[in-house]
Parts: sequence; structure tokens; C-alpha cells
Amino acid sequence: METWQAINTVRVVRKFEDRPLDAAHLDRILSAGRRAGSSKNEQRWAFIVIREREHLRELASVGRYADHLGGAAAAIALVVPAASDPLRGISVMWDLGRAAQNMVLAAWELGIGSVPATVYDQDLVRPMLGLPDDQRCDFLLSFGYPANPAKLTAPNRPGGRLPLEAVVHEERW
Repeated sequence: METWQAINTVRVVRKFEDRPLDAAHLDRILSAGRRAGSSKNEQRWAFIVIREREHLRELASVGRYADHLGGAAAAIALVVPAASDPLRGISVMWDLGRAAQNMVLAAWELGIGSVPATVYDQDLVRPMLGLPDDQRCDFLLSFGYPANPAKLTAPNRPGGRLPLEAVVHEERW
């Protein structure tokens, strides 16, 4: 799959087949996250892989709209240091977004769907993931083979994205 094709066709998938991810596929997804660029090459992230069905169901309670975690083949918790310096925290989150998008695109190329979940309660997720006090998890990614394989080839929805001229400005606003 070409890079543009992956970017242009990737879809959010919330319902997954009931089968595990191929180990090589999961390694590829994790490697894609690890290969993301990071500010000053600090790579201030860690990834926790969750595959046990009961643990995935438990994690589905971390935020509104996180139900998809319970049906995923695997989830990856995106963990970063708890920031005391707001500016440093911004660069860490930027880096984490790059790692997450790499994982999503690598998965899509392999025919694996994904969807993010936002963590609303650190006190709830911390013991679920066994996080040390100096780490936090604000996002988890669900992964799995789509329950509806047609999702992999579905055309873009008309009006799904704003037109380029609505979001691009030249030189100034």
C-alpha cells in the first residue's frame, strides 16, 4: 500500500472479528510507533500491550466511547511521563500523536482496523495498567481485524472532510 493510499483510505473501526492479531502484525504496529520521530530524539513514551479479554473489557470503562476496547483483539496503552513542565508536556504529546498515527497507518496497511479511546480518569486507569506515579496514560488504541471486511475498501464519504480551501490560508489568516 502506498503512503497516500493509507492516509486517504484509513477508517475508524469499532467492531472487530473475534480472533487474535498475528504476532508479526502486532510487532509491526509496535515498531511503527517506536520509529516515530520525537523531540530531541528523547522517545519519552512506552507502550503497554493488552490482549487478555477480561483486561480489555475492564479498560472499556476508562472513558465515554471506550466500549470498543472490550471487543478488540488487542489494545495499546500510550504511556508518557507525567509532565511537570507544560511546554515539555506539549512536545511529548506531539510526539505521542506521531507514534499513534504511525501505528494506525501500519495496522491499516495490514488489514487491521483501529480506534482511539480517551482516558478520562487517571486514578481509574493507573491500577488497571500498573502505572508508576511518574507515568500517565491519556489514550489507548484498539486494534483488530474488522468484523465487516468491507470497511477496508469503503469509499470516502461525501463531505467527510472539509475542502482544502476551507482549512488552508496563505501567509496569514
